[in-house]
Amino acid sequence: MEFQTWMKDHSEVILSSVSERQALELQRRALSLLTDTQPSFVESLINIYHLNSMDPAILRLHIVKLQALNCYKEAAVLCIKFKLQKELNMEEICVPLILQDKLSLAESYVTGHNHLEQRLVTLLDSWCHPSFSVEEISKRFPRLSLSKHCMSQIQPKMLIKHIFRLVEKFNIEQGLCPNALHKRRLNSLRFLMYKRFVEKSMTEDNWSDHVQYVVADDLELQINLVEMLVKYCGLQKASQWSLRYNIPRYRLPCGVWETQQSLPPDLQQICLSDSAQTEDWTPSQFHCQKFYQVPLTKDKVHFVDTAEALQRCQHIVLKEGGIVGVDMEWQPTFGCISTQQVALIQLAVFDQVFLLDLCANGFCQHPDTISFIRSLFSERNVLKLGYGMTGDLKSLLATWHQFLEEPLKMEGVLDLLSIHQKIQSSKINRTQNGPKEVMVGEDSAEKGLSLLVQQVIGKPLDKTEQMSNWEKRPLRISQIRYAVADAYCLLDVYSVLSSNPASFGLPADLRSISSSQSEKSGDKKQKEKQAKQKKQALGKEEFQGAQRVSPPRSDTEKDLLCGKKHSEDSPPLPPQQLRVVCDNMLQGLGRYLRCLGVDVVMLENTDDHRVAAKLAQADGRVILTCGQPFQSLRSQVGEGRCLSLDCSEKARDQAVQVLKHFNVQPTPSDIFSRCQACNSDQYVAVPREDMVRMLKQKGFLQDQDNSDHTQQRSHQQEEEKLGDILTSSMTPELPRYALQCRWASLSGLDPDTLTFPGGAPIQLHTVPPTLLQRIPLFYVCTRCGKVFWEGSHFGRVLSMFQEVLHITDEDSESAAALVKAGQQN
Repeated sequence: MEFQTWMKDHSEVILSSVSERQALELQRRALSLLTDTQPSFVESLINIYHLNSMDPAILRLHIVKLQALNCYKEAAVLCIKFKLQKELNMEEICVPLILQDKLSLAESYVTGHNHLEQRLVTLLDSWCHPSFSVEEISKRFPRLSLSKHCMSQIQPKMLIKHIFRLVEKFNIEQGLCPNALHKRRLNSLRFLMYKRFVEKSMTEDNWSDHVQYVVADDLELQINLVEMLVKYCGLQKASQWSLRYNIPRYRLPCGVWETQQSLPPDLQQICLSDSAQTEDWTPSQFHCQKFYQVPLTKDKVHFVDTAEALQRCQHIVLKEGGIVGVDMEWQPTFGCISTQQVALIQLAVFDQVFLLDLCANGFCQHPDTISFIRSLFSERNVLKLGYGMTGDLKSLLATWHQFLEEPLKMEGVLDLLSIHQKIQSSKINRTQNGPKEVMVGEDSAEKGLSLLVQQVIGKPLDKTEQMSNWEKRPLRISQIRYAVADAYCLLDVYSVLSSNPASFGLPADLRSISSSQSEKSGDKKQKEKQAKQKKQALGKEEFQGAQRVSPPRSDTEKDLLCGKKHSEDSPPLPPQQLRVVCDNMLQGLGRYLRCLGVDVVMLENTDDHRVAAKLAQADGRVILTCGQPFQSLRSQVGEGRCLSLDCSEKARDQAVQVLKHFNVQPTPSDIFSRCQACNSDQYVAVPREDMVRMLKQKGFLQDQDNSDHTQQRSHQQEEEKLGDILTSSMTPELPRYALQCRWASLSGLDPDTLTFPGGAPIQLHTVPPTLLQRIPLFYVCTRCGKVFWEGSHFGRVLSMFQEVLHITDEDSESAAALVKAGQQN
């Protein structure tokens, strides 16, 4: 970099000032440095020596050599730098990356090349086929060892998530991923069967609409449907649906064909009730007693599907100083499409509700409709109330691409979700005359907006029609009633909260909650931007995780979740003394805690949740879980031994919450004191010369025989000799975690098989030969054989967890003595 600065003042110093042969030799030497030097120097080397102008054949040969040395990550990075994607085999580059859990790098490799993007999605989809075998893939890369974590990342469940994410990111037709689409639809079908016949929370009409959408014209899914119906509700219904789809006799489950023959003509077809015409607007007395009701008659609900009706709506809704409840509905697609287009927009004022029917012919894309939506959200003198409006805005963008080109201006919008979070975290006790506070986890099935309405008004919303087919016309009365209530309840909630905010622990100006949170978020982003400039190595993904600010839980809620938390007055708990078992839904959290020195056992994807209770009972561990398993797991362990976390939070935020809850203050010396792969805290220190010997013994490091490189080889040998002298006379810098873990002797390693007493071989294939020149000491886990070395990861973790780390000065000499004693034993 100094040289680059110097070159600016010496314009005569250019590569072309030397002979072509000398320039090529310089370029070759610079090329070999790219994978050995620090990442921040790569661009400078490329620019100084004009490496982009080299013969592509030379560059390709260099990439092939890196692949032969198992340096797949380095090969992919250089391919991207040199724009060689079209010159090389995509699978040869990307498959090893995916198998090593580096899918994000494979994404970067194909991004911008449409045919490669499609091939990556097609490749991942082929791995979702029932006949796919990872063993066949691994045979192509015999030196590539797959950990349990990497294997879990290429299971269909995980792959399907990535496939649909990439389909959206690259704007690829879903027809290119038939296997993933089939599996997603099959899972959706199972979900619908559970909702209808086990949970019984879905009406027959809704269930029928969704089933027809999910199975579509897929014969296998139609057969799956009939098989599930036999299991859940008997042969008659299964026979009716099998007749509807005309399923061949030889594919029918046992007994269905015979039942078909015995059905009378009037039962051979599925007849759905025409509730759109027959249902009353006023619900039953039981419904009125149990659920929130809108104080409006049917004539106060107006469908807006023409320009004339829109003009009348606009005149009332955009009245200056008005308050409008805003909600939207769209067709559920159960993950088959990531973002749906809006089918219905509900706008509620205090004496009437307008339903904008975006499914009406020509109404959605009419210029007046688009103009009205812009005016509505940009009018600062009209207060718009919503709840969790992020999803609504995404669907708006999917409906009107015009808002991508010219973004919507959001003025005068108040998201009651922010206010709800404030209420949940407030410690203010409600008055006896006020509505009973309903905390999450207190025998309440309500959540989201329904929970807020119950807390503020006293009755929840009826969510039966939430998952309706909102694109089917005409809408049923129950659907209209639900849509109206979802928008109008926002007005009632805001009115109650505004009249007595103090009783809910809120400030007098409710709008200040949203604005203050935005300012805090802005301040936090500014600080993180500055931190990113200081630490270039900090990964983008971790920063995104760090930006998310989770609402603090109240003490009451924490007590409900897992018993009393540790007193803040008690001394901090060392990470090594916190022993937890993470449910398979919290593997990301487990990896972060393990990274900070916590003793973590993680369930595999295929493990039953009850395994967590057995491990907790056997080893005295605390269970970390989320969702439904919490209730059953909590009952199997002692009080305070099961903590429920929010699955929607980032793993980093979950980790911070756990550490604060148990008053754990890790220090920088705790970072990486446990093996990230297997949780062991015992390492063996392997000096560079021993690592070189082992790599050569197992054939991972070979001498160059090409006579053209004799001089270069001689130079490398001299460097190795010098390295040996330095290694023998100097003690390499020891890891920061030397005092926090146990050290074994290298003499315990079998010299022939290079395996530890427990049977684990050293994972030599993971050591890039290019590291040997600059890494003097390696650290190997004695349980699984994984090899570690000092790199940039420490800085990333340090930055991510600054708020919970306890910074102290460690005595490096005592650490050195510990490791040295371990080596001499």
